Amino acid sequence: MKPMSNGPLGILMLDTRFPRIKGDIGNAQSFAFPVIFRRMEGIGSADAVTAHPDRPRVLAALEANARALADEGAIGLSTSCGFLALYQDDLAARSPVPVATSALLHIKRLAKERVGKRVGVLTASARNLTPAHFAAVGAPTDTPFVGLPEGSSFAKTFIGNATTLDRDQVEREVVAAARDLVARHPGIDTIVFECTNLPPYKKAVQDAAGLPVLDVLDLLNDFHHELTGAAGGGTQAAEG
Repeated sequence: MKPMSNGPLGILMLDTRFPRIKGDIGNAQSFAFPVIFRRMEGIGSADAVTAHPDRPRVLAALEANARALADEGAIGLSTSCGFLALYQDDLAARSPVPVATSALLHIKRLAKERVGKRVGVLTASARNLTPAHFAAVGAPTDTPFVGLPEGSSFAKTFIGNATTLDRDQVEREVVAAARDLVARHPGIDTIVFECTNLPPYKKAVQDAAGLPVLDVLDLLNDFHHELTGAAGGGTQAAEG
């Protein structure tokens, strides 16, 4: 990937109203570099967090808004939902700038680096995360994962698109889900947060599970380093 100027990353945002605290991808204070956001009008959580998306409709919105962000000066693009990993290759082929859609991109690199070990994923919705999402980013389709409960405070806010957030309760739910993941799959050595709303709870999960955690902010930190030619990690991002 050829180094670019030290410009902003563009974030393709779902059309949501829930709170975005520091650590969430939708909060500019979550980043140590400039970002610009663009809301994809009419494309909400239900359009992304589903096992059966309307792929042409979602991809058309991603492409149009990606081009608009590139016109605004974005040097690379990501999205506000890990489920949009499904569009990594298609969006990268259409985008004027490189694309890293989802924290699920961590998995391919980690699988190569740690032969014999397995990554476990914590997701917003276990019911809707499919082998196709993993395959789209070159990850093993049998990657183990656990989701946040469908009736949880987390689900009511982030899947149900509520206007309030009980941060303490959500943290308890995320920690419990991480412990469940480790208990079900004792061979994993790293947890990846699929969901872009989970990074605020990273430290709590690391402390409770005793494992390192990687999230979308880690992915984009590496991605931005690569784009600007600074020292950084090895995000598996595709070029447009």
